[in-house]
Amino acid sequence: MRKFSLCIVIQFLFLCSSHGQKVYLPTVESLKDRTTPAWFGNAKLGIFIHWGLYSVPAWAEPTISVDKVTDWKEFYRNNPYAEWYLNSLRIKNSPTKAYHAQKYGSDFDYYKFKDTLAFKTTTWKADSWIEIFQNIGARYVVITSKHHDGFMMYPSTVTNPFYRGGELCSSRDFVGELAEAARKKGLKFGVYYSGGLDWTFNHSPITNLWPDLFHSMPTSIAYTMYADCQVHEIIHKYKPDILWNDVNYPKNGDLLGIFSELFNTNPNAVINDRWEQYQELSDYKTPEYKVLDSISTKKWETCRGLGYSFGYNQREDEKQVISSADLIRLFVDIVSKNGNLLLNIGPKADGTIPQIQLDRLHDLGKWLKINGEGIFDTQAWKIANYHNANGLDLRFTQKGNDLYVFIFSLSKNNVIQIPYLNLTNHSEVVMVGEDKGKINFKQSAEGIEIQLTKQLKGALCPMIKISNVQK
Repeated sequence: MRKFSLCIVIQFLFLCSSHGQKVYLPTVESLKDRTTPAWFGNAKLGIFIHWGLYSVPAWAEPTISVDKVTDWKEFYRNNPYAEWYLNSLRIKNSPTKAYHAQKYGSDFDYYKFKDTLAFKTTTWKADSWIEIFQNIGARYVVITSKHHDGFMMYPSTVTNPFYRGGELCSSRDFVGELAEAARKKGLKFGVYYSGGLDWTFNHSPITNLWPDLFHSMPTSIAYTMYADCQVHEIIHKYKPDILWNDVNYPKNGDLLGIFSELFNTNPNAVINDRWEQYQELSDYKTPEYKVLDSISTKKWETCRGLGYSFGYNQREDEKQVISSADLIRLFVDIVSKNGNLLLNIGPKADGTIPQIQLDRLHDLGKWLKINGEGIFDTQAWKIANYHNANGLDLRFTQKGNDLYVFIFSLSKNNVIQIPYLNLTNHSEVVMVGEDKGKINFKQSAEGIEIQLTKQLKGALCPMIKISNVQK
């Protein structure tokens, strides 16, 4: 495989050099000589899509959000991730196993859900998704090509050694159709691949974080070659703007060849940090359901579902799904610390997005239509947040000489204090939104002070724009 990758790079050497494009060799030295493209840092909002065979049963115990887990054995037995249905099904006495036996029969093979998925998706159109994502302001989309169950959401030509050709992949190219629709509307396109887990190569269920999760990662030469070929195939077919790997990658895999092929094919592509190896080559960090405590100079991206699950879980309701107000505050908090939000949707088997998820997306989109100026193409300010004993709670972003202030909560006297800020004779303070009126302020030794003359009722995280600030 390494020889194969080197041949690809040599071909690019002649093709790309003639067009003035830099060529990346499959070496750490060559691949380190690149910078993360600006588009990713400016994008702020992406949509993650978990859609596959697990979307057919769409069932999990909505017990706990992963960021609140203290007992990992209990977590895996009652796993809230619906996309982990097959693993939960393999655990003795698990609720999923009992549900599966009652609903489908104990002998029903998980991979037979392929027929149901194919039948239900005959009317699905990628354009309908992209229209929704574009309307809410998302700038990129990432879809699962292969999750841990090993099923491919495109017609892969790489044959799984344990299955007949085409048996473990969709005959319809869901990934390709979404890529075409996204790029038609100017959205960047990313592909998720489960490099470290593939349950067709290991049938032992994961029942604990340590050591089960790490022991379950296939390490055979057969799996390494299989994964390498599929990732090269994905790069060749889709030229992704984002290559989003999950749960590590085989240690003897062709990672340097994969990275060089990706960047030679798409110089503006980015890779995440979940390969375990070559962390210095990753473009960003990927905490899951978590937000960093402070501003990070290295770009990062929080991924999370709207509820406790990534894949659609029919059992989730308002108790598990994040409220619109909390979603907006979460997003602002992430952006204030130099992060992006990769917000997941879990479509039903037929490709429709559940209404409870659509409601959150639409509310976020409405808010962004008013306040998006303070989100997109911004950078972190001197500080990410400020709060005081009077109940004031603020977040900040900046763009050029303009500062954007997001109000999470106001002090009782409606006074907004912003430290470390000096204004100029040309500075203006404006409440963004329906009023768009100028606000009076005064400079103090600590910063500036703004006295609001009326209550801000009903607004989800209102924003103030302060123009022409001193740097």
